[in-house]
Amino acid sequence: MKSVLHVDPILAATSAPPPFTIGAVLTETRLDSWLALGLMLAAGLYLYGVHRLRLRGDRWPVARTVFFLGPGLGGIALVTLSGLHAYDTALLSVHMIQHMVLSMVSPIFLALGAPMTLALRTLPVGPRKRLLAIVHSRVARVYSFPLVAFAIFVVNPFALYFSDLYRFTLEHAWAHELVHAHFIMTGCVFFWPLLGLDPLPGRWPYPARALLMLLSVPFHTVLGLTIMQSTTLFGGDWYPSLNLGWADPKADQVLAGGILWAGGEFVSVTMLAVLVVQWVKQSEREARRVDRELDRQEARERAADAAPA
Repeated sequence: MKSVLHVDPILAATSAPPPFTIGAVLTETRLDSWLALGLMLAAGLYLYGVHRLRLRGDRWPVARTVFFLGPGLGGIALVTLSGLHAYDTALLSVHMIQHMVLSMVSPIFLALGAPMTLALRTLPVGPRKRLLAIVHSRVARVYSFPLVAFAIFVVNPFALYFSDLYRFTLEHAWAHELVHAHFIMTGCVFFWPLLGLDPLPGRWPYPARALLMLLSVPFHTVLGLTIMQSTTLFGGDWYPSLNLGWADPKADQVLAGGILWAGGEFVSVTMLAVLVVQWVKQSEREARRVDRELDRQEARERAADAAPA
């Protein structure tokens, strides 16, 4: 990674936040970004869909609503609208917390919220057909194919952190925001076909999904350890030029790698357990379906034997 670029002193001074404390995180909260508007719109549409279902007497699981609004949208808001955003270009460790939440935690719970299923149950006929056409389009089939999604999920962080692209995102706020959106999209593309409840084309059976989830665990270990052991600072001289007396860029980079390593393994193993639970429940539903079909066949046979000749 090259470090020949230099930071504009004025830009560095304006980018330097006060010492990282809980109080500073709370006081630096912002609600004036495009992301805040998008999150509020998504939450409003989801709640409106649930309201529509209840008006016509249909049931929608409370857990899905909690997952979508809480760890899903709420997780995105926590790391992008709270005071953490003031430190995401000053501390690599804070950026890694954002990375973990935006690419792994929130997409999982957005998928468990089943927003597509909710939309299909509440939209009028015309919009519902258009949504189905998008879901079953060739582009959606390619990007939702598990191996393609896995490749995107694994390659993207290496392409970002081990090139000058990461430095570019530190220098340009719009690029940094775009990376946040990219993290969310990448996580959704990977986790939706594996753990999501929405109807998607070409979904793999549970054993194959569990294997792919298991294969994602070493990736976080490799990336985290590589960051921890790197002798070159990510972003070149960006972090040292901020002259933060309360933070050591090298120590913070080691902490960032540890967050990615430990957090990635914890989330992957936890989600593997969730996938196994889904697999067991699906097997139980299939067993009950087979039992009901056998009961119906026996009832028909008894009725046929009891009928007069």
